[in-house]
Amino acid sequence: MTTIAVPAGSPFGLDNLPYGVFSTPGTGPRVGVRVADSVVDLAATLGDAVFARPSLNAFMAQGRARWDEVRRRVADLAAGELPDEAVHPVLAVTMHRPFDVADYVDFYASEHHATNLGRILRPDSEPLLPNWKHLPVGYHGRAGTVVVTGTDVVRPCGQRTSEGGPVFGPSQRLDIEAELGFVVGTPLPLGSRVSTAEFADHVFGAVLVNDWSARDIQAWEYQPLGPHLGKSFATSISAWVVPLQALEAARVAGPVQEPQVLPYLAEQEDWGLDIDLAVSWNGQVVSRPVYREMYWSPAQMLAHLTVNGAATNTGDLYASGTISGPGRHERGALIEITWGGRDPVDVAGRPSTFLEDGDEVTISATAPGAAGGRIGFGDVTGRILPAVDLPA
Repeated sequence: MTTIAVPAGSPFGLDNLPYGVFSTPGTGPRVGVRVADSVVDLAATLGDAVFARPSLNAFMAQGRARWDEVRRRVADLAAGELPDEAVHPVLAVTMHRPFDVADYVDFYASEHHATNLGRILRPDSEPLLPNWKHLPVGYHGRAGTVVVTGTDVVRPCGQRTSEGGPVFGPSQRLDIEAELGFVVGTPLPLGSRVSTAEFADHVFGAVLVNDWSARDIQAWEYQPLGPHLGKSFATSISAWVVPLQALEAARVAGPVQEPQVLPYLAEQEDWGLDIDLAVSWNGQVVSRPVYREMYWSPAQMLAHLTVNGAATNTGDLYASGTISGPGRHERGALIEITWGGRDPVDVAGRPSTFLEDGDEVTISATAPGAAGGRIGFGDVTGRILPAVDLPA
């Protein structure tokens, strides 16, 4: 039998217990929980075949009561002795995308980010459009290009504008967006709605998101119908899904919303989250966004997403949009940090604006934990590969 030592201050203590999908040499992917620097094989520990599957979807579909039950059992077992065959060093396993992504929606929930982009892209107009403070603005992304951390990202090609008209080629303004994503566990059929009060009954947990963005492709295509090829080439997520229950100590009131929101967006509970992020570019921290500054909460995003009767499915992913705070050091996208490329930052001695081939970006995050320390999300990392040449 094995006892897992959890060092004081570990971001993966018993108040966290994030879920992921892992494999070991010679075995297939299956569900595990991270405890300190170990991964606990839940199929071997609990004897439940739902955890022998290569994704979290079947478990997430079982609903909140089941999630709570398993979390209690795992916490009790992990505090004692576990079968030797159920415990693996985290550095000895391969992590996989933790759930099958059924659908993907990305929001635009930071007032600071939306205001900054408005000032950069529309300097002679009001930075926020008239609808922005009345509803969580969002767009549908491409579920099939959501990839797990560590997956390389090929520089996308597309149309971009020039003085002589549109040209085709690799993006020259490749960017990142530091975001938080929420994973739907309990589905609802077409014609149903999720109220803000029902948020915790439907959302299983949260992941880190990097919504890679080709700003030049996006700028040419996005009017009138919004992002398309500038966003759909890749979206990276962290390997660990932090359960919503682990974020109870991180809950805070969000910003005051003026004007008053419509009744379906009103909240009876606080679902702002006190989460600190860090964005590293080639190993150098260039920004520390703060999620507690977000104008729209995840409960409001889900309520808006479903208010028209849109179905929700197990594995639906919806993201917050770029997380930005009021200062330059709190901005979650390079277009903001460099103010549209006009104000480069020093990255290991290189004046930098947007991503070059070979660059690597890592986003990490922590939040207050129930035990008084910090819980971790792990990280989401991606490296840029050169564009693929098209046949002549």
